Amino acid sequence: MELTIFYDSACPLCSNEMAQLKKHDRLHKIHLEDLNSADLLTRYPNLDIEKANTILHGLTSDGKMLLGLDVTAMAWGLTGKHCWVKLLRLPLIKPVADKAYLAFAKNRYNISYLLTGKKRCTSDSCSIEPKA
Repeated sequence: MELTIFYDSACPLCSNEMAQLKKHDRLHKIHLEDLNSADLLTRYPNLDIEKANTILHGLTSDGKMLLGLDVTAMAWGLTGKHCWVKLLRLPLIKPVADKAYLAFAKNRYNISYLLTGKKRCTSDSCSIEPKA
């Protein structure tokens, strides 16, 4: 695995993006970890779950922790899809995009409700597994 992403499975938009990533990750370079998993801290004792619930965290294969849109850009880069996301990392755009991302992350449940009609997922309502 080149990237492990720690995501919030209770967030409909987050779960949808992770499902899309998995769909396009044909070379299996991305591993997903649910922040709501009971044994997450056993497997990742250095992860600050409280902080990871405020900003997306990603762990690279060489042990570097990425945050926010840096995770998103790397993930989509690994799939070869949505190449436009890397534009959000350009020096003039990055500070603005990062502030917008933090606002989104802080309000993700309300934004999810506005866009999907669902504020939070139940255990089976937002599965990231592809539908048959």
